[in-house]
Amino acid sequence: MSLNNIFSIAGSGMSAQSVRLNTTASNIANADSVSSSVDQTYRAREPVFAVALNQSLENQGFDYDNMPASEAGEGVKVLGIVESEAPLRQVYNPNSPMANEDGYVFYPNVNVVEEMANMMSASRSFQANVEIMNTAKTMMQRVLTLGQS
Repeated sequence: MSLNNIFSIAGSGMSAQSVRLNTTASNIANADSVSSSVDQTYRAREPVFAVALNQSLENQGFDYDNMPASEAGEGVKVLGIVESEAPLRQVYNPNSPMANEDGYVFYPNVNVVEEMANMMSASRSFQANVEIMNTAKTMMQRVLTLGQS
């Protein structure tokens, strides 16, 4: 693995964590939104990540199940964003203008505590990838100065 690959891998990790931070922020922003029907209620969203595989190795017929992990991955990719299947909160509040005919309002299935933990985790993962890039940059700069003494 060359140092150039390190920048690509860390960059893909930073990009993935940015998506995670954005979905978490969206979930928190909509945590207290109210709706009169289940179909119109915001549902918590979560990004789905996967290993970005080395396409040149895959095209050569390598078996990833029996290959060392260090040779297969080229970073992380976002496969998509899925909505949570957790039940929505249903609250009896007949005085609300958003209440349905039975007097219920629906709140999203967003757990703000979980979302804050996700935000902290994504932020720290992003930070770790920045540190990896800084370390690789420092190593490359030191390699350039080897023959100068």
